Amino acid sequence: MWKGILLVLLGACSFGILSTIVKSGYQQGYTLGELCSVQAGFGMLTLWIIQALSGKRTAGLGNKAARTCFILGSSTGLVSITYYQSVQYIPASIAIILLMQFTWMSMLAEWIIYKKRPSPVQWVAVFFILGGTLLAGGLFNHGHTNLNWKGIGFGLLAAMCYTVFIVVSGRVAASLSPVLKSAWIVTGAFVIISLIFPPVYLSNGRFTGTNLWIWGIPLSLFGTVLPPFLFSKGMPQTGVSLGAILSAAELPVAMLAATIFLHEPVSSLQVLGVAIILGAIAMANLKRRK
Repeated sequence: MWKGILLVLLGACSFGILSTIVKSGYQQGYTLGELCSVQAGFGMLTLWIIQALSGKRTAGLGNKAARTCFILGSSTGLVSITYYQSVQYIPASIAIILLMQFTWMSMLAEWIIYKKRPSPVQWVAVFFILGGTLLAGGLFNHGHTNLNWKGIGFGLLAAMCYTVFIVVSGRVAASLSPVLKSAWIVTGAFVIISLIFPPVYLSNGRFTGTNLWIWGIPLSLFGTVLPPFLFSKGMPQTGVSLGAILSAAELPVAMLAATIFLHEPVSSLQVLGVAIILGAIAMANLKRRK
């Protein structure tokens, strides 16, 4: 059990520091398309190499499960694009809070699509998540800075795209290994990103001339390689409900990383808001576990 808890926590921490890495990349002059593309490209190559070295059977696109994962990858590609776009306009510590709205969006999506009605406790949790979001977003800070509406819009759009991935991914491709499933998903993400942002950096010299390739290593490692592996190993040991609570650790990790490395100010009210969000997530999932 404790090994599973540690693995899920490490996976959540990996996701949590992504926004800080992206924000730092922007400060170095890299574009949204370049950062999204190198993350998906490096992640895709790494996962396929791991799959090849494993010696396990590889399913091609002729396989329905593999084809579904490839198509599903478009949602994760759109998550990267919209989330990283949000980080361009608003602080990284606020962008992650908007992304975390997938917690209640997924409840509504399951209700609409799969007729899985949320319990009264889950509705209460949604209320606290929304209230905590207003606090964590700095809305009630004295002399708070007005947030860019484009950043808020892209952050909520990222949460919607992530909701699609969360709701669908758990119900498809059970016959594929976690590595193969992740490889096809990331391949689909790379294709959709390349269609929106053609990888011209490969021909104009920016890939090697500006050290863009170096940024692809941490982005792919913490965004596309480690989390799927850690979650696939840890979730079976913790269970879905406890795993969902532990994975929410990406929120405080993201805020802490933004404060330490980007020097983004965080007030006591914002910390209270984060605590309320985490408490609401724990309440909803502990009730489901019982």
